[in-house]
Amino acid sequence: MLKQDILLRIKQKFETRAYQIDHMSDKSVNVESRTSSQDKRWTIMAALLGTNTAVMLFQGIEQESDPKQIREIALSIIAATLPFQGIYFLIYTYMLENNGKLSTEMTNRLDRASAVCQLVAYLSLVGVGMMWYNISNYVGIFFLVSTVLAILFIRIAMAPVEAEEIASTTQQL
Repeated sequence: MLKQDILLRIKQKFETRAYQIDHMSDKSVNVESRTSSQDKRWTIMAALLGTNTAVMLFQGIEQESDPKQIREIALSIIAATLPFQGIYFLIYTYMLENNGKLSTEMTNRLDRASAVCQLVAYLSLVGVGMMWYNISNYVGIFFLVSTVLAILFIRIAMAPVEAEEIASTTQQL
């Protein structure tokens, strides 16, 4: 009888645990599955900031030993975008720390400012492309062509989603 009681308790524990796992709240779901688009943007911006910092360092050293006009312009473009990348991280952190405390108007303003910072930060790719063009005309041309194709691909891929969102929003009204 004692053995059966122990087995019954173990079975109840497993059933209770299985029930809890099946009925978890959204807050306890795996973080990777809940990663927001804002978090993904943060990751992209962090990678861009790291890349730009490395390019500034190494190409800046190269510029001192072998000055070239195109590299100087490219480094200037990248340098001009670095403060916007920093501001993006400040806005992101501020919004995380004040989540739920900000008014809708303030959240919208910060979202717009964040979008502008991202746009300016992406312009640093022009400077990177110029330096690659400086390395080799072929590298620069292929980078430019692939960038244009990638942007077109993303726009085409996102177009049906945007049209569906507009249609569903219109139906809700």
